[in-house]
Amino acid sequence: MIEVSGINKAFRKNDIIRDVSFSVKRGSIYGLLGSNGAGKTTIMRMIAGILRQDTGSIFVLEQEVDENVSIKQRMVFIPDVLYFLPQYTMRQLANYYASFYDNWDEERYKNLIGLFHIDEKKKVSHFSKGLQRQVVFILSLSVKPNVLILDEPFDGLDAVVRKKVRSLIIQDVAERDMSVLLSSHNLREVEEICDHVGILHQGEVLLERDLDELKEDVHKVQVAFKDSGERLLAASDLKILYKEKRGSVLLLIVKGDERKVMNEIEKFGPVLMDRLPLTLEEIFIYEMEGVGYAIENILV
Repeated sequence: MIEVSGINKAFRKNDIIRDVSFSVKRGSIYGLLGSNGAGKTTIMRMIAGILRQDTGSIFVLEQEVDENVSIKQRMVFIPDVLYFLPQYTMRQLANYYASFYDNWDEERYKNLIGLFHIDEKKKVSHFSKGLQRQVVFILSLSVKPNVLILDEPFDGLDAVVRKKVRSLIIQDVAERDMSVLLSSHNLREVEEICDHVGILHQGEVLLERDLDELKEDVHKVQVAFKDSGERLLAASDLKILYKEKRGSVLLLIVKGDERKVMNEIEKFGPVLMDRLPLTLEEIFIYEMEGVGYAIENILV
């Protein structure tokens, strides 16, 4: 549904995006992650047709996006900073969207208004940040897009509303094969909803993997040794991303095939060895530390 191939973008001779390629399949949810300033929003704006890449290609629904009205009819981009026509009520905004999008579904709009308890007669500019975010989701999902692009989509929403929005998105992905590209600093939320992730760093793709496969390739192990086991471990060929000593116990984050990693550690005669669950947030932190990014700058 989205094919990004070798795109580059510079502003005032500063390279912002460098040779980025990735794809978002039909009926999938792709999480675009990265440090602040990595280029996530710029990429999303190019996919949405707001900006034009300098080189490379972007295809959405097998067509180029630039100046393509038929594709933009089937795609919605929700930016991190929202803007509404200042004097418009919810109903007026709905009419405005309906005039632009051929797939506008009035029945669904009415159902979502009821679900989120939004007053159609009030001016949206008078709503709180959280209510404005709900408004844009109601309008966007009533369009029934084939492609939904979300930049920090859950910012300002409380836990109950977040769950509603996530459920609606997942429902559209399952029932209509909608494709979703989202960016968020809340990695726990990304882990709950995404099936594929890509990590950007300084405008380049650091890694891109199916989320389940990514977790299979990075392992969190606590281990304790007698005698020379710890010294032998340090001299081994294991790709240790992180190591922390907690009394007599070592906490390790190791990259590689799980069986090979555990067999290699077993060779050094551990008196304790346990594999612990690993979160996407931890994987992100250790991958970013591996390219020299300060840990205090990673999570917001």
